[in-house]
Amino acid sequence: MKKLLSVLALGAALAAPAFAWPDKPITLVVPFPPGGSTDLIARTLSSKMPEKLGGTVIVDNKAGATGTIGAAQVARAPADGHTLLVSSLGPFVIAPHLIKVPYDALKDLDPITVAVQAPNVLVVPAASVHKSLADVIAFEKANPGRMTFASSGNGSSDHLTAELFWLQTGTSGIHVPYKGGGPVMTDLLGNQVDASFMNINTAMPQLKAGKLKALAITSARRSPLLPDVPTLEESGVKDANVYSWQAIAAPRGLPADVKKRLHAAIVAGLSDPQVSSKLLELGFEMVLNTPEQFAAYQAAEYVRWQKLIVSRKINAD
Repeated sequence: MKKLLSVLALGAALAAPAFAWPDKPITLVVPFPPGGSTDLIARTLSSKMPEKLGGTVIVDNKAGATGTIGAAQVARAPADGHTLLVSSLGPFVIAPHLIKVPYDALKDLDPITVAVQAPNVLVVPAASVHKSLADVIAFEKANPGRMTFASSGNGSSDHLTAELFWLQTGTSGIHVPYKGGGPVMTDLLGNQVDASFMNINTAMPQLKAGKLKALAITSARRSPLLPDVPTLEESGVKDANVYSWQAIAAPRGLPADVKKRLHAAIVAGLSDPQVSSKLLELGFEMVLNTPEQFAAYQAAEYVRWQKLIVSRKINAD
């Protein structure tokens, strides 16, 4: 009997995993400075994921090179589930077409989920003569290359949205790139620039204060935060739905069971009623898709922005 028990114990030991995961802190690498939308999602997850996984989850901001430094760090990390990338769409589908990046965005990262998305809003100063999207299109057709559109930088979501808008409406404006969203807001409020396709999260405080006007939104449906603002689609601008999104990925080769547990913890954390209601108030739409859906979406977005960047001859500087 003792011999039999010893054999059974040995078999159980051999069948057991070599280690319990997670066996050290999980690091969420955010490839941007603290304070932005991506950082908000990461810090929310760092407090909620341990409820499902145990252990500790920390946030590590690795900013630089439009987010590609942090993305490359994750791509090179061991695929053991202890290092994750929490990023906006830039490093996933835009930066690879603008600069030489030290990773393959479609091959070196293991998609887990797109957490949230948020549309852009075409905004103008409150005192602007433009009262509607039709006004803007009519003005640009009559005055090509005259109306100024501010963005947070070349190749940013707000810049690419403006380029897509001009392409789809057969109009042209002047792109005015800034180093970040802060200076854009300052000059919009000061009437130094005419318009911007600003992310709804950034625009809402000034829209509520009556200092900016929203003329159109880039989402597929009207936002509950701006129910009176039409979408580009319903205003006659086709194929111009644009979202800025935040997603989570791991180094390629993540074990299937670890990926499953990570996905479940992320979905549970962001689905918490208190968390999701706060995110919705800020203008985010919950996505929380599967790894397979994220992979298909990334591939489609990668091609979409590549075509626009090439056709519009967009450069990073």
